[in-house]
Amino acid sequence: MARRQQQSVERQSFQMNTPARALIPMGMATMLPDDAQRVRHLEATIFEGFSRWGYREIIPPTFEYLDVLSAGLPPEILEKCYKFADWATGRILVLRPDVTAQIARIVAMGMAGQGLPLRLCYRTTVFRYEPEHAGREREVFQLGVELIGADEASMDAEILTLLVESLKVLGLQDFKVSLGHVGFYQALLAKSGMSAQGQKQAEFAAAKKDLPNLEHILKSERVPATQARAILEAPGRYGGEEVLQWGRKVAGRDQRLVKPIERLTQVYRLLEATGIQEHLLLDLGEYRGFDYYDGLVFDVFSGKVGCELGGGGRYNHLIGRFGRELPSTGFALDIDRLFHALDHEKNDQIHSSSSVLLMSPMSQYGAAFEAAKYLRSQGITVLHETITKSGATQNRLARKRAKDASVGWLVLLGQSRKKTSEVVVSRMGAASHSSQTISLEDLPGVLKKDHHG
Repeated sequence: MARRQQQSVERQSFQMNTPARALIPMGMATMLPDDAQRVRHLEATIFEGFSRWGYREIIPPTFEYLDVLSAGLPPEILEKCYKFADWATGRILVLRPDVTAQIARIVAMGMAGQGLPLRLCYRTTVFRYEPEHAGREREVFQLGVELIGADEASMDAEILTLLVESLKVLGLQDFKVSLGHVGFYQALLAKSGMSAQGQKQAEFAAAKKDLPNLEHILKSERVPATQARAILEAPGRYGGEEVLQWGRKVAGRDQRLVKPIERLTQVYRLLEATGIQEHLLLDLGEYRGFDYYDGLVFDVFSGKVGCELGGGGRYNHLIGRFGRELPSTGFALDIDRLFHALDHEKNDQIHSSSSVLLMSPMSQYGAAFEAAKYLRSQGITVLHETITKSGATQNRLARKRAKDASVGWLVLLGQSRKKTSEVVVSRMGAASHSSQTISLEDLPGVLKKDHHG
C-alpha cells in the first residue's frame, strides 16, 4: 500500500540529512491524499452496510487504565501494549491495543442494562509493539462489529453473513472465510491428558499449522498414539461437508467433542441457506490467537494478500471478566490489508467527473468566490484558483493545472468584461480542446447531466 511506500520515501529523505538517526517510527506511516480518499470511501461503504443491518457506532477511548483493561487482554497482547504513566493520577495508561476488550469493558460497566442483543460497530486504530522486520504495522486501522447478548446459531450466521456481504459490496470476490470451533480442538487436547502448559503449546502450534512442532510437543507430553493421530490430523482437515463428517467420527459419543461439531454444523447449514457457502472453508484446526475466543472462530483470506484480512468469533465469557456475563460474537477487518487486496490503481482519478477547477483573474476574486460557493451548494466539488497570465498562455497553463488536479471540468470566469455571470467551460479528457460559453446558473445542470449521462 502507498502508506508503506511513503514511509520508505520519507525515511530515505530524512536519512539523507540525518543518517545516524531515524525520524519516522517503525510501523507508522503517512497516508497520502489519494489513498486517504479511497480508504475513507472504503470505510463509508462498509459502515453504510453495518448501519443497514442495525449496527450502531461506538467510539472507544484512545487510552485505558492498564489495571482495568488487562482483565480482558490476552498475555500476548499485554506484552505488546504501549504503556505510560498518567500525569494526573500516577496510574499506568495503555494505548488502545484491542477494541473487543474495550467494548467488553464499556458494555459491562455501562450498557449491560440496555435491551439485548446489542449491535455495535466501530472504526478506529489499535496500537501494538511489533519488532522490526515482523511484517506487521504497529498502528492498525480497523473496522468491526460486535453482537452482544445472544448465543444462538443464527447470531453466528448473521455475523458471518455480514462479513461476507461487506467484502462483496466492495467488489472483493477472491476470498475465503476459514471457519472452525475452538471447543473441538480444545476438547481433543484435554481428552489426551496433556498438561495445561502442553495444551497451550499445542494450541499455538496448531494455529500456526506447525505440524513438526506439534508432533514434538505430543511426544514430550507422552500422548498415546491413537489420540495423537486425531490431534495431528485436525489442523489438516479443511474443506466442505467432509470435514464435518470426519469431526463426527472422531467425536463419537464424547459430548465435549459432539457439541462443537453440532454447533458448527448448525451454523454451516444456515450459511448454506444464505448462499455464501462458496466463500466458506471449514477448518477444524482454525484457532484464533486471542484466548478470549471460546466458540466459533474464523479468519478471512484473499489470494492477493499473504496474510489474513481480518477475523473474529464468539467470546461468551470475556464481558464477564468485567462484570455481568454476556455471550457475544463479532469480527474486525484490517483496512490496510483490505485496501491492498482490492488492488486499487494508484493513478486513478480521485475526483468525480463533476469536479471543477474554477479560475479567475485576481480582480474577479470576489465574483469567483461567490460562483464557487454557488456550485458547492449544488453538490459540486470546486477548486478555486487565480489566473496570472492572459491569452493563449493562460489557456494552456489553465488546462495543465486542471489536468494535474484530476478534475472533470475547467471553468474560466472573467473572460468577458461585460458579462461577469458568464463562464467558459472545457471538458477535461475530451478528444478536442473545444469549450463553450454559458451562464453560471446553467453550469450545474451541464455538469450533472454529463456526470449521469
